[in-house]
Amino acid sequence: MDITSFLRDNNLSTPFFALSSIVFLLLIIKLAKPASLKKLPPGPPGLPIIGNLHQVGDRPHVSTAKFAKEYGPLISLRLGKQILVVASSPEAAKEILKTQDRFLSSRVVPTAFQQPSLIPHSVIWSDCNQTWKSLRTLCRTELFSAKALESHSRLREQKLSHLLDFLHKKQGQVMNLEDVVFITLFNTLTSIIFSRDFLDLKDVHGTRDGLNESLHKIIEYGGIIKDFGSFFPIFERFDLQGIRKGTMRQYKKTFAYWEDIIEERRAHVNSPTWSSENAQSFLDRMLENNFSNDQINQLVTELFVAGTNTTTSSVVWAMTELVRHKEVMSKIAEEIKREIDTDKINDSQLSKLPYLQASIKEAMRLHPPVPLLLPHMAAETCEVMNYTIPKNSKIFVNLWAMGRDPKVWDDPLSFKPERFIGSKLDSKGQDFELLPFGSGRRMCPGMPSGIKSVQLILASLIREFDLVLPNDVDPMKLDMSDKFGIALKMEKPLKVIFKSKQEHE
Repeated sequence: MDITSFLRDNNLSTPFFALSSIVFLLLIIKLAKPASLKKLPPGPPGLPIIGNLHQVGDRPHVSTAKFAKEYGPLISLRLGKQILVVASSPEAAKEILKTQDRFLSSRVVPTAFQQPSLIPHSVIWSDCNQTWKSLRTLCRTELFSAKALESHSRLREQKLSHLLDFLHKKQGQVMNLEDVVFITLFNTLTSIIFSRDFLDLKDVHGTRDGLNESLHKIIEYGGIIKDFGSFFPIFERFDLQGIRKGTMRQYKKTFAYWEDIIEERRAHVNSPTWSSENAQSFLDRMLENNFSNDQINQLVTELFVAGTNTTTSSVVWAMTELVRHKEVMSKIAEEIKREIDTDKINDSQLSKLPYLQASIKEAMRLHPPVPLLLPHMAAETCEVMNYTIPKNSKIFVNLWAMGRDPKVWDDPLSFKPERFIGSKLDSKGQDFELLPFGSGRRMCPGMPSGIKSVQLILASLIREFDLVLPNDVDPMKLDMSDKFGIALKMEKPLKVIFKSKQEHE
């Protein structure tokens, strides 16, 4: 594909790419002599100016997996001016996430989130400094520790009960699983943070107030692949694609939903009679730590985007595989019936369901919620597997490729939960064959909560309902195409009919 075809096919025939020949010549000269490329990991040859942009496509986890088969487990690409390094084996992942963690733990901040007033307060995108450490410690202590998870267990079960009641009332109707799971998880988190719900299962698209729409637009902006400002830094400040502007507009709309709540609680926390024993929510804890509105807004939005989007994706992919493999679904149902004798499943009972846990691991192997993990950046030039990784290189770990590698897994494209029965492989960041939550200092701090939520939702849905596809669609003919973004979603959302098991037992 030549440059002209690439620009035409991607609708890039704009003033941005119609600059004078002088500017292009300067770029060619500059890009033709990149520094320190002698020992870069191997990769496919690129074109002048754009490098390998035309070869990455809309599903970079797939295209880079193909390159890894040809060039090896550690490859490099050039996207415009940006050097991209991708690891696609457990050994390469360990080098990046553990051995060279000190040099490779910086972040490349996507254009969507390059908001100068917010980045210093980010637990995801800021540097690994003292502020970042304090934020992670606060989140771990108040949200993700064993004590915090136990204190929030009744609330999680309550929100799940709302979902089950809603689906019982809607049985026989076609439902979008992603919508109802997202709202359930979102309301669980808002109740922990603000002590109230923000979305309504009866209004799955959020048309009543627009919050749902704003959140999903932030997620969409953050998942834009062809972010040309980052590929060509000379144009970055102009935001020619409107990514920063669009994201900030949605940020402001989203922040408005809880501004009054923040001020109300701030008045309580600052009152002379306040005591830590009066704290009702995570918001109160942030205010006790003298968080500004900008700090609260940034942290809360990141918790919502990361905590609901990836967990929803994990539930949907797992349920899709179970719908396709009825024998696995039946085994889980039998396990639940055998091990659980209470009316509702609670957190403490999940350890009794090893086959359910194995099925979730298997779904995450095939469909990791963040297929390339969030991008790392080389803070300093370093060496990985005898190759040089230049300073400021953008680094990804391709979990999707690792999960489908026949060198790592037997019969990798088949859904076989049994492979994890009796296996010591875990998903908690120490086994580099399976890293759905990452590893090292940038590992997702919300892993304990995410795992519990996925297990609890799936177990409860399987126990309460039979899931039927509309129009008698053959489950094995479901379109399993994925859509790349902040989280890996199904290209065509899973739509199912919930039928109460009580109705036909």
